[in-house]
Amino acid sequence: MTVRRGKPWFAVKRFGYGVGLPIAWEGWLLLSVFVAAMTLSGLLLSPLVFALAVIPMTAAVIYFAYARSDGDWRYRNGE
Repeated sequence: MTVRRGKPWFAVKRFGYGVGLPIAWEGWLLLSVFVAAMTLSGLLLSPLVFALAVIPMTAAVIYFAYARSDGDWRYRNGE
């Protein structure tokens, strides 16, 4: 599933799996909106509805992080 287009928003980790902090303002915006949405959802929704809302929001962030990263997601040990 290779979807990468344009400049990357996230850099892959040197150690471990996945991506780290954003490297572009778009990535920071995505992360900020996610944190704000999670916080507001936690404060305003009932626990059951919040638990159901967490799944699609987290899946969307993971998808965008994968699609806008600068490399393949695989385990790295610093090499």
